Amino acid sequence: MLKLLSITSLLASLALVGCNPQSTTNAASSTASAPVASSSGSAKGDFGPPQGEPIKAVLTSPPHVPPATGRKAPAKVIVELEVREVEMEISEGVKYTFWTFGGTVPGSFIRVRQGDTVEFHLKNHPDSKMPHNIDLHGVTGPGGGAASSFTAPGHESQFTFKALNAGLYVYHCATAPVGMHVANGMYGLILIEPPEGLTPVDHEYYVMQGDFYTTGKYREKGLQPFDMQKAIDERPTYVLFNGSESALIGDKALKAKVGQNVRLYVGNGGPNLVSSFHVIGEIFDRVLFEGGSKSQENVQTTLVPAGGAAIAEFHTEVPGTYVIVDHSLFRAFNKGALGMMKVEGPENKAIYSGKEVDSTYLGDKSADLSSVATASKASAGGTLTKDMQIKAGGALFAGTCSVCHQANGEGLAGVFPPLAKSDFLSKDPTKAIAVVLNGLSGAVKVNGKDYNSVMPPMSQLTDDEVANILTYVTNSWGNTGAQISQAQVAKVRAGTPRPQGAAH
Repeated sequence: MLKLLSITSLLASLALVGCNPQSTTNAASSTASAPVASSSGSAKGDFGPPQGEPIKAVLTSPPHVPPATGRKAPAKVIVELEVREVEMEISEGVKYTFWTFGGTVPGSFIRVRQGDTVEFHLKNHPDSKMPHNIDLHGVTGPGGGAASSFTAPGHESQFTFKALNAGLYVYHCATAPVGMHVANGMYGLILIEPPEGLTPVDHEYYVMQGDFYTTGKYREKGLQPFDMQKAIDERPTYVLFNGSESALIGDKALKAKVGQNVRLYVGNGGPNLVSSFHVIGEIFDRVLFEGGSKSQENVQTTLVPAGGAAIAEFHTEVPGTYVIVDHSLFRAFNKGALGMMKVEGPENKAIYSGKEVDSTYLGDKSADLSSVATASKASAGGTLTKDMQIKAGGALFAGTCSVCHQANGEGLAGVFPPLAKSDFLSKDPTKAIAVVLNGLSGAVKVNGKDYNSVMPPMSQLTDDEVANILTYVTNSWGNTGAQISQAQVAKVRAGTPRPQGAAH
């Protein structure tokens, strides 16, 4: 099957690509005039004054992208963006107060044409506690608009700029302390199309990475405050796509069909980490690295710097679930930088022999984790039942333990001991807690048979996660039916020596 069609007739200095995700037509002119010098002497995309009536920009929330501009001449484009400070879920049962552009993380996607004059209106919602502003990397001028847009709660600021350079650019808040504002989710992307228009594809999606710093550890339940010291030390609790562990998984996964062309607009808000962006099972046919005019073909993983962007294209060949990660892999599997694209359609076994099993890479994200949130809420309210724990523990077990101990609890002969009808578990549930938290190495006898392997410490799990998993295990496969509480796990965690290298 042919790979993505080559891009034709773009500016000699730029090969940007883009289109309306619902349309494969491109109404933009291919005969736009060459750049002319403005009164200020600029020859970068100044195509003269705006023509026609002002246009109100269409803004979209991630992962959606606005339609192509489809215009033959520069226009005056009015962008209206509101800052909102919003409490939202960062992970199952974990809340965080995000500072946002447009109520989402990342902020609304902005799309204009090179040469446009942009009249930018920044509003700060009256309920906000902080002043905010905006620095657009696509602006030519000191501060990128920051000094002109400092806006107190309940107020609005306005400034104007000409979009001189085509490209994909980050925008972010630049109010002091700048790192804190960005770490709370204040970033997004603006695409400045070249005047010749953009090559059509079947789907365009908006994906932006960010690192987050909470006082509680990864997946610790409840409302989590921002931790300034972690941020200064560059030790994120979460590294996420689109502001949440669940933003691009399950029903929210990106979608495509076999034989379609997909374009990803990828940004990295930071504030600290560089992203090694990768789609497992796909090769990018074309990457416009750093959102600029140069491209590379047949790319496996592309670097996206903090405060930078890239455009990645690929053609879908076979169906299945394609896992999107930051290939700094502990970020993906232990901090949340993981998403999915689900591709539907007929198999092509000449290219690939069969579909990948989702759980191989997705871990517990391949399961429905709503039961985890239900158990967390019940625990906080004092109404947690054993049945709730069993359901939550089963979802977590599927992605945390089942690879070694198997989904049926039978383990692997001579290597991983069985959990089913386990005399080891029945003797002392407290010992099972210590094994999960601190690991186990060397020979062990279970149900009269010898096993010799290594179980690494799983102390990155929270107390309630350990309690729920063990309650599930002890109530499955003919085991004792014991119930393990969060308090029991906390007591063991506090009272046992921690092995070298164990998390938290």
